[in-house]
Amino acid sequence: MIKLQSGNVLLKPSQRRQIAAVFRRCVRLGKRLGDFVLNISMRRSGRMYEIRADVHDRAGAFACRTRQNNWQDALRDLARSLALRLHEQRLQRAVAA
Repeated sequence: MIKLQSGNVLLKPSQRRQIAAVFRRCVRLGKRLGDFVLNISMRRSGRMYEIRADVHDRAGAFACRTRQNNWQDALRDLARSLALRLHEQRLQRAVAA
């Protein structure tokens, strides 16, 4: 499940769909772990966009944060780091079992 809090960033419906598409791999990995909740908060200060993701799943909880000039680049960077962390959790869980 993805929960988006756009804060002071104005997003069109098509941009919300883009956000869902970027995090599609993270959602698939999270569903395999179980009890997956992804909270994304966006904030703009000046020209910088700060995007923070809080992840809660059966394997644990963690947070990731990124700041970039462009919100699309920040989303891609955040999605990449989230996918890596979720993959690590999946591997650790497989080793422990």
